[in-house]
Amino acid sequence: MSDKSVEDSQFIAGSPSVELSSNRTSLSFERTRMSADRTLMSIVRTSLSLISFGFTIFEAFRQLQKSGAMPSISSGPRNLGMALVSLGVLLLIMGIVSHMHFGRGLNSRRERLYGAHLLHSDIHYSATPTFVIAFLLLAVGVVAIAFMAARPLIAGGA
Repeated sequence: MSDKSVEDSQFIAGSPSVELSSNRTSLSFERTRMSADRTLMSIVRTSLSLISFGFTIFEAFRQLQKSGAMPSISSGPRNLGMALVSLGVLLLIMGIVSHMHFGRGLNSRRERLYGAHLLHSDIHYSATPTFVIAFLLLAVGVVAIAFMAARPLIAGGA
């Protein structure tokens, strides 16, 4: 009988059913966190496409004008390129803020369950590689906007 009480004390609330529920809940938190990372990855991919396409439009028209293969035109390609890069940066900022807010909410829920002794450990999620890459891409986007603003399309040479 003593062995049974030792085994039961290893379970949360001394109950195998509560222990199993706790394990499922912990795994659910992990799945949810990975899902949030996948969402941030899709935002990073979309932002990268917008930033690179916008910069490519700007630079392609700039080089065509610089080589004389295309006459000087309005600032339409520059404005379109800057708009796409700016949209990519804005999307990235919104995604990062949303990811941070969601992560804080998830940590808060996990803390509540840990405080109620329904989970074995209180794990705080830290920055993932996806989150770091999102910030690096944000810096690249800001630098691209600054570059584009400083180097307008060629107007009559130089």
